[in-house]
Amino acid sequence: MLHFKHSSIINAPVEIVWKFHERPDILQLLTPPWQPVQVIRREGGLGAGAMTEFRLFLGILPLTWLARHTDYEKYRLFTDEQISGPFESWVHRHEFTEEEGKTRTRLTDNVTYSIPGGDGVEFISGWLIQAQLEAMFRYRHYVTKRECER
Repeated sequence: MLHFKHSSIINAPVEIVWKFHERPDILQLLTPPWQPVQVIRREGGLGAGAMTEFRLFLGILPLTWLARHTDYEKYRLFTDEQISGPFESWVHRHEFTEEEGKTRTRLTDNVTYSIPGGDGVEFISGWLIQAQLEAMFRYRHYVTKRECER
């Protein structure tokens, strides 16, 4: 099992950062331009039980990913879990924490995942996936900061 965490401060109240994540086009907004994604369907917003199905492209190879939200506390957190997709398992927890008198938000993404093929494959390719996650979440937090601090 591998872990990834990225955190940043957004100079906006939690409510604004949360509402940004409720946008119907959020996946398209937060997807880096070098990582094409196509949303196939999205049901239920951020609440527990919400589903998102999307297609990623590894080069020309399309991969379908289905995720369900399992935890939900408005203005605090939501968690999405891979139901089917490229990973053995994937749990992504989005956390929103008030900072400095409710004027700023600490946005934290915690991801726990495992790669098909077991420990050997994780050992060999884990660093590459970690680097890709770092680039992706830096981009996501940059966009969130830009949009929420307007």
